[in-house]
Amino acid sequence: MTLEVGAIVEGKVTGITKFGAFVELPGGKTGMVHISEVAATYVKEIRDFISENQSVRVKILAVTPEGRINLSIKKALPAEQQNAAESHRPAASRRPAPARRCAAPVDYSRGPAAPQTFEEMLSHFKQRSDDKMSDIRRNLDGKRGSSGLRRHGR
Repeated sequence: MTLEVGAIVEGKVTGITKFGAFVELPGGKTGMVHISEVAATYVKEIRDFISENQSVRVKILAVTPEGRINLSIKKALPAEQQNAAESHRPAASRRPAPARRCAAPVDYSRGPAAPQTFEEMLSHFKQRSDDKMSDIRRNLDGKRGSSGLRRHGR
């Protein structure tokens, strides 16, 4: 039997790992269901959803040139079950990711910033980096001397 991408077939779970489950397909080939494709909800422990020797319906997502077969249990479910599981997820998991802050804080107290050349920005960055490194070295110098006294029992 040839396995086509998009086909839904019955298989038997032959092994379970932390990252997914291996399923024996018709024709004796084995594919893998990644942990993210086990259920339409968050899966922390795969064994809470499936067990070895269990018969499962899987959808073939991809067959790689190396012969690996990627499978999905959740995409083999009827559409209404997939949508129902999605609507039962906690609100926190449906929330969009928070906006990321920029790396360097902007100082608005000096008014609008004048355009800078790359060399000026690089010089400013290097100066800030040197200041931070000198602070770190100053803090570490005081701590290095005391550890030697403790080791020698003085």
